[in-house]
Amino acid sequence: MKSSATLAALLERFFTQRLMNQRQASSHTISSYRDTFRLLLQFAKQRLHKSPASLAFEEIDAPMIAAFLDNLEKERGITARSRNLRLTAIRSFFHYAAYEEPSHSAQIQRVLAIPGKRHMRTLVHFLNRPEIDALLAAPDQRTWFGRRDHVLLMVAVQTGLRLSELTGLQRQDVVLGTGAHVRCVGKGRKERCTPLAKTTVAVLKPWLCEQAGSKTEILFPSASGGRLSSDSVADLLAKHVAIARKSCPTLRAKHVTPHVLRHSMAMGLLQAGVDRAVIALWLGHESVETTQIYLEANLAMKEEILAKTPALNEKPGRYRPGDELLAFLNGL
Repeated sequence: MKSSATLAALLERFFTQRLMNQRQASSHTISSYRDTFRLLLQFAKQRLHKSPASLAFEEIDAPMIAAFLDNLEKERGITARSRNLRLTAIRSFFHYAAYEEPSHSAQIQRVLAIPGKRHMRTLVHFLNRPEIDALLAAPDQRTWFGRRDHVLLMVAVQTGLRLSELTGLQRQDVVLGTGAHVRCVGKGRKERCTPLAKTTVAVLKPWLCEQAGSKTEILFPSASGGRLSSDSVADLLAKHVAIARKSCPTLRAKHVTPHVLRHSMAMGLLQAGVDRAVIALWLGHESVETTQIYLEANLAMKEEILAKTPALNEKPGRYRPGDELLAFLNGL
């Protein structure tokens, strides 16, 4: 049975109606899905020798998509995690197609049945306090770029904002004074407020004063006044990490990305004894279980548990109840 809509028309409706209008997906999600289908259509063009606009929906079947995913791994060298992200975008489109083109349900179900690729789950990487201090001291604050980078890194480390949340901050999102905080819209278009420490407020105040005469409302603008790209933040971070390694040798063994700064903040809270539910709320996690990765990476907490565990060659001690009077006084 022939499709009542071309692949091009169906794909256009998926982006405009489903993602933008109905789901109101973030610009990050839209650009990620866009790149996935751009790669898929180019792959189909090479395999079928047809222009993307003339492709039929039936031609983008399960074998084609499986071959595309394998090609991404072999030719582009992407990781299994990135492969699964591409597959997630494709599945989202075929879920939409199941409502629009029920006549192709068999083809759609075969595509949706393509499994994600299993991959090793590594421990999260984070910076300790001396490494964070060395990184914050790296920018040359005698220059405009150095002052911007110093404040950006300070806010990133102290708030744990995601990269997109950090670069999207505007000056009006910062509230100083009593109850100082920064407001952002994170994943799922959820707005949240994150408190600011006194040290962070101390560097934000002069930066806001310096930016008062600027034409842009972006808190951390580029040289042209626009929003910093992900690559720009990664580049400036790599530059300052290279400088910080001279005074902090332990940084040489670590691959520091913008997300590592977020992990560092979360680990700092966990080591300070903050409850997992509070950390999940602070970071804007959908579930408390997401915060489990920090427990798994917290070696200090595991060492504390080990210290309380009797050695294998020791006999377990006999239980002796504490003194009731001392217990009463300790509880006051």
